[in-house]
Amino acid sequence: MKIMRLMSGKVLFLILILICGFGYWLSATTPETAQPDVVELRGVVTAVDNSDLISSGVGHLGSQSVTITVTTGQYKGESVIADNGLIGSLEIDEVYSPGDVAIIAAQINSEGISYAKTISQYRQRWEGVLFGLFVVLLVVYAGTVGLKALFSFVASVVILWEFLLPGLLAGQNPLLLTAVTLTLLTLIIIFLVGGISRKAVAATIGTLAGLGVALLLTVIFGQLLEVNGMTAPFAPTLILSGHFNLNMQEIFYAAVVLGASGAAMDIAMDVAASMLEVKQACPHISSKELMKSGLNVGRAVVGTMTTTLLLAYSGGYLTMLMLFVSKDTSLLRILNFKMVAAEIFRTLVGSVGLVAVAPLTALIAAWLYSSLPVVLSHQKKLRDTTPEDVLPGPVN
Repeated sequence: MKIMRLMSGKVLFLILILICGFGYWLSATTPETAQPDVVELRGVVTAVDNSDLISSGVGHLGSQSVTITVTTGQYKGESVIADNGLIGSLEIDEVYSPGDVAIIAAQINSEGISYAKTISQYRQRWEGVLFGLFVVLLVVYAGTVGLKALFSFVASVVILWEFLLPGLLAGQNPLLLTAVTLTLLTLIIIFLVGGISRKAVAATIGTLAGLGVALLLTVIFGQLLEVNGMTAPFAPTLILSGHFNLNMQEIFYAAVVLGASGAAMDIAMDVAASMLEVKQACPHISSKELMKSGLNVGRAVVGTMTTTLLLAYSGGYLTMLMLFVSKDTSLLRILNFKMVAAEIFRTLVGSVGLVAVAPLTALIAAWLYSSLPVVLSHQKKLRDTTPEDVLPGPVN
């Protein structure tokens, strides 16, 4: 059975490699939407001209002329004057100073760079450092499980970036596409970390069942609350950029369920793993008592996980809440404000889905684990035999 477990691990790793390869193939075969004569370059700001820049408080309007020495690509070492247009939007505008590292979009002709425009400051270096810190801590603390979690993290990014997002932009059904994406993500993440086992099966079915409940409630209450999806960040910009065919309401519904999926997987795995420990410690426990233990664990986990959703969403709109408080806005106005109603809807629907995951996983795990042979009670006496050697497959 050790060979079976080793083979199952190799199969999971092969699946992950295939997914990453498929994602790379998609990105390589996707038509290039950018202009072919425009390249993105990185450089160091050496001088700025603020004569056409109008400052008002913390906002800026007009344009800034930025002199940049290119540090990458075939134009490395060249000095380029880039235009930095400012529209007074604090969340988008950036004002540069000498010494900043910036990314520019340069238009190329037969003579070289004909025009350049700033895009943003270069932040990728410190993002890489932060990601490296995450990887090191994950591997040092969790070892092999940490590596599997890292692989599942990468696979999730590939699936979201190369499958879900292009599909949504192409006008595919957002709810159906998200359901397929979440099913694929759940299978990869749970089975990669938990292995091919009853525990993983119980956690997977429990997760998908709970998310199914959340999806159903999303559609029903989304219509009742008349949430149109335009409260999501950059939703109006996306529509006005030419994607008039997108159903922003259903995309918002999909985002609600997607946002709760990670916590749902956590709850399902916690309940399934704890019930397995109970079953291994007390092999003769009845299915009813085993399910009761799983429900008790689920109650404890759900109590903190729903608060996690509330804090996560509140943190994203903290400044909006501060604005309401500063204006002494009435509770009636706050609760009925479109953006607030959308976030309340997102939080409550996600929380209901999480609450549903725990009992469903407990029910499924109790049924799956009840088929385990009583030989588990003698596993301590079997010094040279593991449970996997006497069962038809992995039990954990």
